[in-house]
Amino acid sequence: MSATIFTGAAQVVTCESTDPESVKTGVAVAVANGRIAAVAGEAELAGRFPDVERVDCAGGVVTPGFVDSHTHAVFGRWRAEEYALRCRGVPYMEIARQGGGINASVRDLRSRSEDELVELTRPRLREMLRFGTTTAEVKSGYGLTTEDELKMLRVIRRLNEEGPIDLVPTFLGAHEIPPEYRGHRSRYVELLIEEMIPAVAEAGLAVFCDVFMEPGVFNPVEARRILEAGLAHGLWPKLHADELENSGGAELAIELNAASADHLGQVSDAAIRMFPRSETVATLLPATLFFLGRKQYAPGRRLLDAGAKVALATDFNPGSAPSPSMPLVVTMACSQMGFDPLEALVAATAGGARALRLEDGRGTLRPGAPADLILWDVPDYREIPYHFGTYRIRGVWKRGTRVV
Repeated sequence: MSATIFTGAAQVVTCESTDPESVKTGVAVAVANGRIAAVAGEAELAGRFPDVERVDCAGGVVTPGFVDSHTHAVFGRWRAEEYALRCRGVPYMEIARQGGGINASVRDLRSRSEDELVELTRPRLREMLRFGTTTAEVKSGYGLTTEDELKMLRVIRRLNEEGPIDLVPTFLGAHEIPPEYRGHRSRYVELLIEEMIPAVAEAGLAVFCDVFMEPGVFNPVEARRILEAGLAHGLWPKLHADELENSGGAELAIELNAASADHLGQVSDAAIRMFPRSETVATLLPATLFFLGRKQYAPGRRLLDAGAKVALATDFNPGSAPSPSMPLVVTMACSQMGFDPLEALVAATAGGARALRLEDGRGTLRPGAPADLILWDVPDYREIPYHFGTYRIRGVWKRGTRVV
């Protein structure tokens, strides 16, 4: 049996709940065959697992690896020129109308080969891993033709097979109306429903189907049709909902039993009351609103107090959130949305797993869960969001193997 014991930690945060009892002191973590075997006293585990490798945590904090449940990590070039425009006050939607935004990435990605996209994405995944992300969702959505969307999803599959990060693929052909369909949006919706979704499902390239439902992009009627078509082909719904304006996205996601409704910067009071009665996870992406210069963040505290299931994710993408740092997102949740540090850590780990419908214990340190761990260079878990903008990770383990 391949086994390791993590000893000498000041705290082990299991992230099984936001109850303070999930922060344990005086315990060690035993890993066997790539899974968490036990979290118990060091003497007990030494007796159960004699003569195994030991990792001295030297007074640091052990948590699960992050589960980043919303990213757009496959793309071609960065879009720093748009950031410069926004710094001068040009709104995001105006940049999009001028040919920037998502369609700028679409034009670029269509010109690149599958192999080139693999090479471009691989170092981004390494950086995500360096920031403690051990599982991530990755969306298509910069192709917007059948073949280019399939190309993106094949890139995700290849990189998932490479590891070490586990990648969960989402089809997001409904990310934007491509330029060639600007005057014929209904034809593009039909292409999504009649050709793209069946092709993605037949190739087994995605788990989820997502739609960017926002004024000027896809409306509620279109979003419902696309998501229902995805469901009919075995693709579970997700939804970009109520990011910049309220348009009933969260309500639609809940009605369709979507895995998650993401963004929620302008979510309605009615939807906040609906979340606790549903299995749909409210996924919050504060780095996007920060980077776009928005003054109002999603109502994280209200969602938590209402009893919603909440996740935190980066929205890592080249236009509105070009950072893969989950630690920074955890800080933003605490400083801008009213989370306490434990709530933020749970949302960034177990919450992300729930938003991806992963039921193997991922995002926690409970026995049987994948042994995905972070060792932090802090003596108290509350210092993880406190030391923002600094690097406090000593090591990352994926299924019991050190990868950072």
